[in-house]
Amino acid sequence: MDKTERTRTEETEQTLAQAGREILQLARSELYLRMRFMDVALGSFVFLPDGQTVPAGTDGMAIYYEAVSLGRLFRRDGNRVNRLYLHMVLHCVFRHLFSRKGREERLWNLACDIVTEAVIDDWNLRNVREGRSWLRRDTIEKLRKQYRVLTAERVYRMLEEWNLPEKKLEALEADFCVDDHRYWPGDGDQDRQTMLSRKWQDISEKMQTDMETFSQEASASAGHFLEQIQVENRKRYDYRSFLRRFAVLKEEMMVDEDSFDYLFYTYGLSLYGNMPLVEPQEWKEVKKVEEFVIAIDTSMSCSGEKVRRFLEETYSILTEQESFFRKVLIHIIQCDDRIQSDRRITSPEELREYMEHFDLSGEGGTDFRPVFARVEEMLASHELTSLRGMIYFTDGQGIYPEHVPPFETAFVFTEQEEEPQVPSWAIKLILDEEELERDGY
Repeated sequence: MDKTERTRTEETEQTLAQAGREILQLARSELYLRMRFMDVALGSFVFLPDGQTVPAGTDGMAIYYEAVSLGRLFRRDGNRVNRLYLHMVLHCVFRHLFSRKGREERLWNLACDIVTEAVIDDWNLRNVREGRSWLRRDTIEKLRKQYRVLTAERVYRMLEEWNLPEKKLEALEADFCVDDHRYWPGDGDQDRQTMLSRKWQDISEKMQTDMETFSQEASASAGHFLEQIQVENRKRYDYRSFLRRFAVLKEEMMVDEDSFDYLFYTYGLSLYGNMPLVEPQEWKEVKKVEEFVIAIDTSMSCSGEKVRRFLEETYSILTEQESFFRKVLIHIIQCDDRIQSDRRITSPEELREYMEHFDLSGEGGTDFRPVFARVEEMLASHELTSLRGMIYFTDGQGIYPEHVPPFETAFVFTEQEEEPQVPSWAIKLILDEEELERDGY
């Protein structure tokens, strides 16, 4: 290729790149006119040409596009480019790019696309509307029979349960896949995932606040998008980290290797024969679980399998190395509208034995007050002397105490359609049910 041909090729590539950039800018402007509450999200990308993708994809920072295929899509139907742009933005707003966490990549990508397309289908906007196939309508209808608000985690779980044959998977991918996911940060790139996830969480939370306050009328045309954002943005907690907060600082008789200086010890032995200059400390401060209460809501709304997984996860945390103090006292109380059982656990072996013969008792209504009264009685009688707090596993639908208890209390929920409400004095934890399945004993 001579210099003239090379110059023409470069000029052609630049022209195509500029055309693709203008197509994306036009899509961004059209979306902004209908969705002003998404202004920050829509404008959070740079546009970079890349011949490897068809027609476009994002890594959370840039939108990469192939100009020729993007131009063809635009000539066929400009609304499809709008939809493509919105599809990529929603992946970022829902943090799909950063949440795979070891899940099977193909199913995760499909789950994310199904959720995103279901949200756009629910949008009452002409500039992103397109016809829906029977397969798409049927799939979304089946999913929404199980979950009113779809998330990628929930859809992934359902796809796993369905165990679809290859042809059905390919049909779903052909129907729902819109963008190229090759730019999504991999699970091994944790630093980049964390940085981008924080960026988009901040954008998403500000968007939610805007929709709830200043842009209520504008967001009304967005179907259930506000509800979707609220579900995606509600905080989930690392149960392991939380349980370690119930540890108390105590001294236990053991050599404190961290504060012991072997240099002075060996120097003394070499200088005086058998007389070290320092002796190791015989006491060490360690954080270990000493006393707390696990309360289990046994009303009909709490399934035995969920409770079992919660207890298995608690068991695995408590039996980690150095988790138990020499004298441990754990009360596991089952209660619906009255206390059904109260089991005292004083060792990992007893906890394991309890798990092996675990059975729920109750299935009445839900009243939290009997458990609080029981714990306060144990404190008054000095049956409990160093109580760090209580963990109450429940669906949240019950009668709460009116007064603030003299101990820290956490109500633990698995994911629910509605945001659970707890008293202002209580801690609320929402656990990912799939995390319990993966991490449980």
